[in-house]
Amino acid sequence: MLEIILLLGLHQLLLAVTVYEKGAEVVRMYKTLLGSQGFRNGMDLYFKRHDGQAVTCEDFFAAMRDANNADFANFLLWYSQAGTPVVKVASSYNAEARTFSLKFSQEVPPTPGQPIKEPMFIPVAVGLLDSTGKEVPLSSVHHDGTLQSVANNGQPVYTTVLRVTKKEEEFVFSDVSERPIPSLIRGYSAPIRLETDLTDSDLFLLLAYDSDEFNRWEAGQVLARKLMLNLVADFQQNKPLVLNPKFVHGLRSILSDLSLDKEFVAKAITLPGEGEIMDMMEVADPDAVHAVRTFIRKQLAHELKAELLSTVENNRSTEEYVFDHPNLARRALKNIALAYLASLEDSRCTELVLNEYRSATNMTDQFAALAAIAQNPGKTRDDILADFYSKWQEDYLVVNKWFALQAMSDVPGNVENVRNLLSHPAFDLRNPNKVYSLIGGFCGSPVNFHAKDGSGYKFLGEIVMQLDKINPQVASRMVSAFSRFRRYDETRQNLAKVTISGEDTVYQWTVRKRV
Repeated sequence: MLEIILLLGLHQLLLAVTVYEKGAEVVRMYKTLLGSQGFRNGMDLYFKRHDGQAVTCEDFFAAMRDANNADFANFLLWYSQAGTPVVKVASSYNAEARTFSLKFSQEVPPTPGQPIKEPMFIPVAVGLLDSTGKEVPLSSVHHDGTLQSVANNGQPVYTTVLRVTKKEEEFVFSDVSERPIPSLIRGYSAPIRLETDLTDSDLFLLLAYDSDEFNRWEAGQVLARKLMLNLVADFQQNKPLVLNPKFVHGLRSILSDLSLDKEFVAKAITLPGEGEIMDMMEVADPDAVHAVRTFIRKQLAHELKAELLSTVENNRSTEEYVFDHPNLARRALKNIALAYLASLEDSRCTELVLNEYRSATNMTDQFAALAAIAQNPGKTRDDILADFYSKWQEDYLVVNKWFALQAMSDVPGNVENVRNLLSHPAFDLRNPNKVYSLIGGFCGSPVNFHAKDGSGYKFLGEIVMQLDKINPQVASRMVSAFSRFRRYDETRQNLAKVTISGEDTVYQWTVRKRV
């Protein structure tokens, strides 16, 4: 019964989070459609009408519509229809007419109580790039039988918002001299799932040159996921791993562009996580995914070493810690570059990371340097972990981060290191936060928790049985790590079943908690 209650509580929490996130995105779409001044006009009217009142989403909609004399058609469906629209886009170019067409089709998947959905009002911010990556000025768009000008007082316009309101419709751009690459959903203009006919070459160009940071990041993530899945297949077939040079070029373009926001650059050069890639596989293979991600990280670090070293040099600071966006972004970029360099296991890079650790003036920089060195097993790693603990052993929150860092490590055979940390004087199995840091952290390392010898499963099974006698609620949270064991290969499934199906084991514990 306890487990059911916990699951229901988690469901309600996730439902609440989903509702608030969707509401925020809907509000942001008003601004996309109306522009900053139009949105401000709507807000002014909204407060004039309803200050101090209990209001509805319809009241907010009416204020935005009336203040701008706008036609929002079926926009309120965002509030009444559940689910995320799936939008498919097909493009075509007519060289003779010098026109470029985008055909949209949308569908909202059925959900309980709503088997049939109406088309949504979807603002799609669009720009076009030529074959060299330059922005194409937009003059007019033909849609629904009319030619609409997008010019702005004679000034070139490079982004326009298309209003997709029907199940299927087409927009045709005029006076386009060559087949362009469309940059779609700029700024994430609508919370949709987008499917396009963009080729890998198109995505590489967007990654290297798109002026829209969201699309540049998204192109990189899509390419990275494709590359990783293809290399996983090569790894499983014992083929040599080769990284596409166009991907390296795209990331080099981002690293070398000093005009870009540093927080964006930090996110753009961060690879998708191992769990994300395994979720895309029919049968998850932690060893292959880990090997491929490690290979890509090291290859990128090798190919971009000069740029990464410059990034560290240009973004270090010995000044007093300041909590603002420029400094947050600077630290984030420097520390991701540092992590890449540490993966090379080069003596000069290791010394660089050690110097960053020793000279750090704040916890963010010091812990990032520690995490970079902790990627590589050996005496240097052991020494710096011990040094960090000696400095911060009186701060239990920092010690919890120290436990989690070691537990989440992908170093080979890390289960034994975590087992040894159970007897560390700072660890207490009766303290939930310490359990979440050490045991929960270990479960977050797919390559070690899902070790093919079953050592990770066995370890967690032992811990859950001990926790059940101390704190059943914490034990229930830890046992959830077994919930997706069927996603893995038969060997791992069998090893997991051994842990969760014997007498007085996790399975028996779970059954007892259900009654």
